Amino acid sequence: MDIEAIRRGAETPVVAGPGDLDAVAADLADAFTDDVMFNWFLRDDARRPEANSRFFNLVIKLAAKDGARIDRPAGGGAAAVWMPYEAIKPMPLIDEIRAVPTMLYATGLARITRLMALRADMDKHHPMDRPHAYLYFLGVTHAAQGHGIGSRLLKVATARLDAAGQHAYLETQTERNIALYVRHGFKVISEHQPRPDSPPLWSLWRDAQPPEE
Repeated sequence: MDIEAIRRGAETPVVAGPGDLDAVAADLADAFTDDVMFNWFLRDDARRPEANSRFFNLVIKLAAKDGARIDRPAGGGAAAVWMPYEAIKPMPLIDEIRAVPTMLYATGLARITRLMALRADMDKHHPMDRPHAYLYFLGVTHAAQGHGIGSRLLKVATARLDAAGQHAYLETQTERNIALYVRHGFKVISEHQPRPDSPPLWSLWRDAQPPEE
């Protein structure tokens, strides 16, 4: 893996097209392999790697269907998935039905209620009173982490949002990432837990920044 090429690519990312979605899903599945929240709701057995892969293949393709903008280095290795806030609504019934087998495989019967609690908690705390872009996922593959790639993708996106006068929102379950988002203009607006036994989530909001004079 050429880390420097990924770093340069993150400074001038391309928008993923339909033919890139499998690669985006694979990159994000790798990025979130050891994530604390995914550890909490994904099944905990030998099928877990496959479950993680299937989960991201489903959610990325559904996000693209709902109008997500996916920024990534041209050669892959990282991705930022931005959703229009209008897409944050109940999933159409047909999509819900089609998603059930994948979600059950991802969690197993023992943990499906954890995923349901997470979804409900995220919906509850998502501010919907003002238009904004929602950072659904920002991930860098394990081999490329720690080289400022996520920060570069975020810098490009926030500059684009500022130029459009658009606010932004995200959640993170990784406390050490809060400082990264704060450096890019986000502020913590709440801390919450889907269930008493779950890891916490932090919600962050970013007002569009006026152009420098």
